[in-house]
Amino acid sequence: MARKVYPIKWQGMCILYCCCCCFFNFLFGDFVQQLKQQRDKLKQYQKRITLQLEKERRLAKQLLQDGKKEKALLLLKKKRYQDQLLEKTENQISNLERMVQDIEFMQIEMKVIEGLKVGNDCLKSMHEIMSIEDVERILDETQESTDYQRQIDEMLAGVLTQEDEDAVLAELEAITQEEDVALPEVPSEPVPEVSEAAKAEPGTSNLSLNKSFLKQP
Repeated sequence: MARKVYPIKWQGMCILYCCCCCFFNFLFGDFVQQLKQQRDKLKQYQKRITLQLEKERRLAKQLLQDGKKEKALLLLKKKRYQDQLLEKTENQISNLERMVQDIEFMQIEMKVIEGLKVGNDCLKSMHEIMSIEDVERILDETQESTDYQRQIDEMLAGVLTQEDEDAVLAELEAITQEEDVALPEVPSEPVPEVSEAAKAEPGTSNLSLNKSFLKQP
């Protein structure tokens, strides 16, 4: 029974997989950029808060020296709240950096998987086309081989471009010319027949020619 070939299915799966990879890169590539921008903004906010906390601590110390304990206490409460915000900011920055690293690693994994997928499909296609058994089935003249040849032709019709078709025809023409050169050329003029007497006595014709030459004046 002839082995089935599924070029459309393979091509469809490859196209779908490539589309998914492109969509993943498009979607998460923009998302990674947004995460990096948010991370950078948080780092700027972190620096500003740190400077503000140092300033408020010096101010609270000055208020205590001036005997304004209530104001100093209020300022320190505000500082404590900002400390908590700063800690949350640091945690958020760490989370964003980890998310960016994870997504970038996923993108690398997707590219590796895509490369492996394409490589496996190429090997699979090569196995379908290049096996010795398939060549023998193409050379065979049975009905089964005829059906298989038709399947191969249909598969290649969806894969080869017009440029490929022209290259195949050119190669076929080159092979045909090589075969023509290898064949012996047929003489264009008829070869004179040799009489049986001449074949039997090859020296006789030469002797007759010599006598005719001597008789000439």
